[in-house]
Amino acid sequence: MSIVVDGISKSYKSLKALNNISFDVKEGELFGLIGPDGAGKTTLFRVLVTLLFADEGKATVAGFDLVKDYKIIRESVGYMPGKFSLYQDLTVEENLKFFATIFGTTIEENYELIEDIYVQIEPFKNRRAGKLSGGMKQKLALCCALIHKPTVLFLDEPTTGVDPVSRKEFWDMIKRLQLKGITILVSTPYMDEAALCDRIALIQDGIILQIDSPEAILKQYPKLIYNVRADNMYQLIQSLKLYEHSHSVYPFGEFVHYTDKRTYFNPNDLKLYLAEKLLTNITVEITEPTIEDAFMELAK
Repeated sequence: MSIVVDGISKSYKSLKALNNISFDVKEGELFGLIGPDGAGKTTLFRVLVTLLFADEGKATVAGFDLVKDYKIIRESVGYMPGKFSLYQDLTVEENLKFFATIFGTTIEENYELIEDIYVQIEPFKNRRAGKLSGGMKQKLALCCALIHKPTVLFLDEPTTGVDPVSRKEFWDMIKRLQLKGITILVSTPYMDEAALCDRIALIQDGIILQIDSPEAILKQYPKLIYNVRADNMYQLIQSLKLYEHSHSVYPFGEFVHYTDKRTYFNPNDLKLYLAEKLLTNITVEITEPTIEDAFMELAK
């Protein structure tokens, strides 16, 4: 295993940020840590890259113990924090050279690893990092995290705050890095990105809710789920929440995702109820669950 986490807990005074976290990541695997802000993702990353000590538990990264071998781990992993943390007054090229020097290497020595990414920012190599767009900053940060050829790569919310096109480009880059044999642990609050991982851990309030492949998690979703729509979205949500048979009600784009408590559910019963609440243009159609639905069900 490339990463083994066994019973890790971490508190900040009275706040339990991580509560008995355990999982493992296989060599060469793309593993996603999926959860909202405040779920504990960043704290876990900081523990695993030896920036924080856990209060309880143990872990190994690339076969090395977090406590005894922390210096070796720091040389073996690449870490891209959620907040842009490069030197904003240095140029793109100066940042890369600086990080390469810290790890006793050069840009040229490991250029093949960053080439796909660097060619996109090379036209701006003399621009100060602070003047780059959000997407370009992320690409530069990824290059700096890779410049010493790490065996394990930690990406903490790498696509937060970037545009949809840059998000797609970034995930394409992650997939290409995985093909080069790098183990990747990535965190994200975006549930749609979960499907791009080999396996995921759903995390909420410092607790792992479920670990499996995205496909397996969706197969285990326990209920039929329906897209419900009407002219007045706010009134629709409130009416569904008051319905005596409702199990869950969540807005989902132009629809509301609805599940029913009953074993047998007739959509016409729900339509009749909503019509009585003076809603119009009502539609109720069965749909496939998403990772977001699975997360909401587990977090109930």
